[in-house]
Amino acid sequence: MTTEQQPRVQWLGRWGFVLAATGSAVGLGNIWKFPYMTGEYGGGAFVLVYLVCILAVGVPVMMTEIAFGRRGRGSPIDAVRRVVTESGRSSAWSILGWMAMLCGFMILSFYVVVAGWSFSYLWKMLSGGLNGSGVDDMVAIFVANNENPFNLGFWSTLVTLATMLIVGKGVQAGIEKSVSWMMPGMVVMLLILIGYGVFSGGFGEAWRFLFSFKTGSLSSEGMLAALGHAFFTLSLASGAILTYGSYLPVRSSIARTTFGVAIADTLVALMAGLAIFPVIFANGMSPEGGPGLLFMSLPLAFQAMPLGTLFGILFFVMLSMAALTSSISMVEATVSWLVDNKGITRRTAAWGTGIVLWLVSTLAMLSFNLGADWTLAGRHFFDWLDYLTSRWMMPLGGLGMVLLAGFVLKSESFREELGLAPYWHALWLFMVRYVSPLGILVIFVDALGIARLEFGVHWPWLLAVLAVITLIGELLSPRLRRTLAS
Repeated sequence: MTTEQQPRVQWLGRWGFVLAATGSAVGLGNIWKFPYMTGEYGGGAFVLVYLVCILAVGVPVMMTEIAFGRRGRGSPIDAVRRVVTESGRSSAWSILGWMAMLCGFMILSFYVVVAGWSFSYLWKMLSGGLNGSGVDDMVAIFVANNENPFNLGFWSTLVTLATMLIVGKGVQAGIEKSVSWMMPGMVVMLLILIGYGVFSGGFGEAWRFLFSFKTGSLSSEGMLAALGHAFFTLSLASGAILTYGSYLPVRSSIARTTFGVAIADTLVALMAGLAIFPVIFANGMSPEGGPGLLFMSLPLAFQAMPLGTLFGILFFVMLSMAALTSSISMVEATVSWLVDNKGITRRTAAWGTGIVLWLVSTLAMLSFNLGADWTLAGRHFFDWLDYLTSRWMMPLGGLGMVLLAGFVLKSESFREELGLAPYWHALWLFMVRYVSPLGILVIFVDALGIARLEFGVHWPWLLAVLAVITLIGELLSPRLRRTLAS
C-alpha cells in the first residue's frame, strides 16, 4: 500500500461493490441503448460480438481501474497520483485522474436530462398522459416534453436532487443501501416483464432475434458499435469504477469482482431485450426503432396490452432506477475528491457539487427549447458535452490507464493488487498492453471519422498489426517504460 494512504470507508462486503458497480454500468445504456442497437445491427450476431468485446476490452480495463482505485485509496486524482508515486514515476500522470473525474461530471451534466425523460414518462404513465393513436402522436408527446423548459427542467432537477440526497448520506448508508434494493428491484421488475412476454405471443420471436447467431447479418458498422458499446457500458474511464474500487476491501478478489459486474451487466442487458422485444413483436412493431424505441414505440405497445398501464408503470420505474444508479456513480468521484482534499463534510460536498451540476445541466436542458438556436460549430451545448466525453475523453482516458499500467508502473504493484496466478497475470498484462489499447484505438478512429474499417476486409490486417505491435512492444518495453516515465 502507498505511504500516503489514509483510512477509508469500505463497502460492507464484495456484493456491495458488485451491486454499486453494476448499478453504475446498468443504466439507460443497457435498457435504452442496447436493445435498439441490437435491433439495428442484426440481433444475435451483434450480441455475440458484444460479449467477445466485453471480455477482450471491457474486463481488462475494468480490472485495471479497480486496481488503481484500491491501491491508491482515493478519488481518481489521488489514487493515480499515489500509485505512480509508489512506482517512482512522475506525478504528472495524475492528469488521467483529472480527466476521468471531469469526464464523469460532464457526462452527468447531460445524463440527468436524459434521466429526466424516464421520470417524466413514469409520471405520464401514472397520470394517463401517454395516450395516443399512433407513432406520430407519441413523437408529438416526446417533442412537447422537451420543448417545455419548465417541464424538462423540473424532471432533471428532481434527478439531481435525488442523486445528491443519496450520495450525501455516504458510501454505506447512501450508495450501498440504495443499490442494495434498487438493483434487485430492477431485476424483479425485468423478470415480471419477461414473464408477461412468455405468454404474449412474441417471446419466441424475441428469443430467436437475440440469440440466432447469423454472422452474415452483422455489418462492419455493427461490429464497431458492439466494440464501442462494450467499452462504454461498463462506465469505464469516467472515474466511477476507479472511485468505487477505492472502497473495495483488500480481501475481495478484483478478478472475480470484475467478472461478476461484467456478467451482471450483460445479463441485465439481455434481460432488457427479452422484456422489450416480445412486446414489440407481439404488437407487430419493428425492433429497429432506434433511440425512440422506449419513448415512442413501447408506450403504444403498452396501450395495446392487457394490463398495459401496470406493465408500463413497472417498466418506467425500472428505467428510472437504472438512470439513478448510474447518476450516483458518476458524481461520486467529484464528491470523494472534495471530501479528501478540501476538508469539508460529505453532505456539503454533495450539495455543493449538486448546485454546480444543476447550473451546467440547465444549459444542457435548454438545448432542447429556449437555447435551440445556441450552437457552436453546428452543435448545441448538450451535443458538445456528449461529443467531448464519448469521442475524446473516455477513449483517451481508457487508453492512458492501460498504457500506464502495462508499460510505466512497476509490475509488482499490480501483481500484488490483482493477486492472479502467474499465467492469468501474464494474460491480463498482454491484454492491457496490446489488445485493449488496439480496441480503444479502433473505437477512437471510428468515432472521429478518421477512417472506416470493414472487418470483413481488414480483420487480417488488424491481426497483423496486433502481432507487430506486440513484438515491438516486448522488445522495447524497458526503454518505452523509461521514456514514458520521464
